[in-house]
Amino acid sequence: MTWDAESFDRFERAGWQGRADAYRDGFGRLAARFVEPLLDAAGVGAGSRVLDVGCGPGTVSAAALRRGAEVTAVDASPEMAALAARTHPGLAVRTALLDELPFADGEFTALVGNFVINHLGDPAAGLAEIRRVLAPGGRLALTCWEKEAMRALALFGESVAESGVPYPDEVPLSGPFLADSTAPDRPTAFCRLLDEAGFASADVETLRLLHRVDPGQWWSDVTAGTPLTGAVVSRLDPGSLAAVRRTYDRKVAAHAVGDGFVALPAVALLGSATRPE
Repeated sequence: MTWDAESFDRFERAGWQGRADAYRDGFGRLAARFVEPLLDAAGVGAGSRVLDVGCGPGTVSAAALRRGAEVTAVDASPEMAALAARTHPGLAVRTALLDELPFADGEFTALVGNFVINHLGDPAAGLAEIRRVLAPGGRLALTCWEKEAMRALALFGESVAESGVPYPDEVPLSGPFLADSTAPDRPTAFCRLLDEAGFASADVETLRLLHRVDPGQWWSDVTAGTPLTGAVVSRLDPGSLAAVRRTYDRKVAAHAVGDGFVALPAVALLGSATRPE
């Protein structure tokens, strides 16, 4: 099928259905390790008026509240928004699309999005909306995964390809964000997108860490708690699924660190910028 922005967004919204709890308990624990650098890049502190877009279970919002910020959270998934509200009583949470934010111009002094821009069909439209709701001088900070270097995720797509299992036609290979950029140029391409959206002082930093986890648990965390890999796995017949799992087990074993655990490289890009005065 043709993955235009609207089709991709529909896939994403459908793909998160029934995955909120699994994401929080699994993959979300890895994403949470990037929260503090994200908040630092946006200058979030006491008195900041913060919008957390793609809030998921509310981990970023909770950290911003601990810093003394005034926080509003939104997520396109009603299940995720409900989970955030349930987990963090008193947090102002709404269901909303990133490119259709229900807020006034210049309402926030900081906007943060932890691994959400890569889930958007039209990243430029999302950045334009972010710019609209930021006050002049306000800061934004957004993270996205660094594709191949993000071995904790790349293992899954590579396992499908190397096992010889046909990739489902009705599932996108990846999101459109930086999809055409080669690895050395992705930070530059991210900066260029921020510049073209009208932001100033754009900067992109590469963040690296190791995720120590039981490899069987990580298989469950990703296949149950992420929309793209989960969609692929759910469409495989038992024989194909077994072939992919065997390939995954072989590949993930290269990262073994003893005691039945692996240490998987997790690499992200952290983009930040300011709305001009």
